[in-house]
Amino acid sequence: MKFLVCISKTPETTSKIAFSADNTQFDTSGIQYIMNPYDEWFALVRALELKEAHGGTVTAINVGPASNDTVIRKALAIGADDAVRINAEPESAMYVAKQIAEHAKDGGYDAIFLGKETIDYNGAEIGAMLAEYLDLPFVSFASHMDLDGGVATIKRDIEGGVEILEVNTPLVISAAKGLAEQRIPNMRGIMMAKRKPLNVVEPVGFDDPCHVVGYELPPAKAAVKMLDPEDMDELVRLLHEEAKVI
Repeated sequence: MKFLVCISKTPETTSKIAFSADNTQFDTSGIQYIMNPYDEWFALVRALELKEAHGGTVTAINVGPASNDTVIRKALAIGADDAVRINAEPESAMYVAKQIAEHAKDGGYDAIFLGKETIDYNGAEIGAMLAEYLDLPFVSFASHMDLDGGVATIKRDIEGGVEILEVNTPLVISAAKGLAEQRIPNMRGIMMAKRKPLNVVEPVGFDDPCHVVGYELPPAKAAVKMLDPEDMDELVRLLHEEAKVI
């Protein structure tokens, strides 16, 4: 079987976020980057588990510049067989989905995995767009997946319970917590990653209808207010008037 795993590069969770150029560009100064955890811990690892159980190959794919190669090599160190980097600066979720779809359409992949969202934009858009471009079924926020021949049994959490789905392959699936357990690359995997192929391809032309016009930081958090534990009236007033939770 052939599995394709979409991976993205995101700022490390403790990074201080700032914007430049009149709040139209993300300021990358001093930012440390990691592989998006939902892509790494759940999507990639589940694809590897399915490969180990059923045979086949796992390919990692990323849309980005050469500076993303370090993150892609980590996917190879964890166990992906090869990788593709589409040599372009991501402009929008639709742009990324289009580039991946153009590569994947003739690849014969049985399943295309990606994390449920990235931890920087939290958009959860690319999976559905990718499935639409490829005319494939899409299951989002999967917490369990098994394969039996050409049929995938998928579970996902819904309000008040669990939904169980059966879907014919090929399909696109976005991974949530529970789909797999994190793997740490070992020294052998790190050394082998240096010899695995990382293929760089140029992007296809695309007239992107979506453009960033600006960013805003959330309001700064107010200082903690200390109250006399006996002053319930003041506590109720603050919860009602300022916190607006009652």
